[in-house]
Amino acid sequence: MKTRMVSIDRAAVKDSDLAEPAAILGRGGLVAFPTETVYGLGANALDEQAAARIYAAKGRPSDNPLIAHIANKADLGKLVKEIPEAGQKLMDAYWPGPLTMIFRKSSLVPYATTGGLNTVAVRMPGDAIALRLIELAGVPIAAPSANTSGRPSPTAAAHVFQDMDGRIDMIVDGGPVGIGLESTIVDVTGERPMLLRPGAVTVEMLRETVGPVEIDPALTGPLQKDVKPKAPGMKYRHYAPKADLTLVEDQEWKDGAVSAKVIETIKALALESAKRGRRAGIICTDETRQQYPQEFVIRSLGQRARQETIARSLFGVLREFDSLDVDDIYSESFPGDDLGGAIINRLTKAAGYHIRKV
Repeated sequence: MKTRMVSIDRAAVKDSDLAEPAAILGRGGLVAFPTETVYGLGANALDEQAAARIYAAKGRPSDNPLIAHIANKADLGKLVKEIPEAGQKLMDAYWPGPLTMIFRKSSLVPYATTGGLNTVAVRMPGDAIALRLIELAGVPIAAPSANTSGRPSPTAAAHVFQDMDGRIDMIVDGGPVGIGLESTIVDVTGERPMLLRPGAVTVEMLRETVGPVEIDPALTGPLQKDVKPKAPGMKYRHYAPKADLTLVEDQEWKDGAVSAKVIETIKALALESAKRGRRAGIICTDETRQQYPQEFVIRSLGQRARQETIARSLFGVLREFDSLDVDDIYSESFPGDDLGGAIINRLTKAAGYHIRKV
């Protein structure tokens, strides 16, 4: 299969530019496209064979559910049995936007899309290209992140091409994404909403909108092998670079700043790697970059005072390390409040829960 790439200006989206990718989706093909979170790998969410093509292209386990993307709030009613009060409030507050909700599915949605579950994950993205593409396709679009399963999610079309060239029909290049981390996922099928994956819609925001929100225990550690994941990213290895990643975490945070203990531990670990003949990389922030020896491969994620800069660059930095022949990566940690909750969730999974507490 030859993968074509087309470029589209997000500020001036034309139907003529999206006609071909919409037609590909309509006939069961695969198209990667930008959203405000990450690039998604799209296919008709109501077509079992199209969903199967997503799993094959990504190398994704078939019990890992997909997210159905819609272009209009009115389309939700076709995909779900009911819209609970909490779901309605969250939809009114955050759609279109980086929030996915899990509902009880209607008979219209095939089990191939839901990973065999009786629930379906649905999102209405806030990106102009994504919204118009879905609308032109005329069907809900299943769209997990457009990367090989387990790899860091793509935040630019070039990342998609690295993983998907020859596996999918087309890549729609809309430039870099705005947020850089996948959507928040909330299960609204129970008595209380439950957070399954943190994102740009933070738990603090959710609670302001609907009151009490529970946190799924899976956020603190990996699921057991015999447990079916309720949402994407809960069970399997995700976001991982090729190198071994260790997260170095201070047990006593002070105003979100990195302590001298963390910095000295990372320097010592990197030096140990070098002594073993391994190439070490360090993930830090603008505030601490100059405190690490320059003989190591050092990459800053951005400013701690501006969490959005950290989120936007995280996956790109993890991918960059893959091209630098690094064997070991040691990363500073982040406090779990606000957007930091999503940042530390992705880093923890990327490290395979390998955390060094100091």
